[in-house]
Amino acid sequence: MHLVRTIIPKTSFNSQSDFDTDWNYNYPWGTDHNGGARMSKDQVKFSDGLLTLTAKKVTGQPDAVHGGQKIKINYLAGAIHAKEHFNVSRGGGYDFTGEFKATTTKGTWPAFWLTAVDSWPPEIDMAEWKGSGKISFNTFNTSSILSWKDVTYPTPDQFHSIKCEVRDINQKDVSVKFYMDGSLIATQIGGGFFGKPMYLIINLQMEGSSGSPGPSSDTLYQVRNLEVLTYNP
Repeated sequence: MHLVRTIIPKTSFNSQSDFDTDWNYNYPWGTDHNGGARMSKDQVKFSDGLLTLTAKKVTGQPDAVHGGQKIKINYLAGAIHAKEHFNVSRGGGYDFTGEFKATTTKGTWPAFWLTAVDSWPPEIDMAEWKGSGKISFNTFNTSSILSWKDVTYPTPDQFHSIKCEVRDINQKDVSVKFYMDGSLIATQIGGGFFGKPMYLIINLQMEGSSGSPGPSSDTLYQVRNLEVLTYNP
C-alpha cells in the first residue's frame, strides 16, 4: 500500500496566493533558454484554475546566448517552474497530470517537462509540441541516448489530458509512462534517474526546434486541472 500525498493541488492556478505557494516565474535559471522567446512575468496569467501563457512578437530585444550561440529574441512569452524539486525515492514516484491546450503551429514550442537541478541529465519531456502537428514524449539519458515517441496531436484548439507516471524500478533507474486522453502512449526508462532532483517547468518557447519564422499574432498555451501526487511506500 502506497502513501499518496498531494505536492501541487489543482487549486494552484486559482489566485496569486495559491500560485505563490507552489510556483515561481520564468525558468529556474532565468528568462532565456534555447529559442526565440524571452520569458516575462507579464506574459503569465492565471485565474479560476486556468493558467495562460502568451507569446507576443517584439523587436529590439538583446540577443539570448545558449550553448555559446547567440539567438535572436523575437518574442516575449511565459514560463513558470515549481518551487518543489522532484526526486524519486525508494519504491516511490510521482504522477504529473493536467489538461493542456497547446498549439502545433510552426515556430511555436510549448512544453511540460522535468529537468535536472544539479547536472544534466535527467530530463523527461512529459509533453512537448514543436510546431509539427505532433506531440512528443521524450526521456533523455544523455544527449545522444534518448527515447522518444511522436504522435499526431488532434484538435490543438481543444484541451487534452496528459499524465506522466514516474516510478522507481531498482533504486537506480525509473520507469516513465506517458498517457494522453487516458491512453498509454509510451513507456520509457530513465537510466540512473533515481534520487536525482528535477525541476518541473511549464513554458511557451518559440522558434528554435519548432522552426521559424513563428506566427506574428499572439500565441496562447493554456493549462488547467494540473496536479502532482507523490507515492511513497
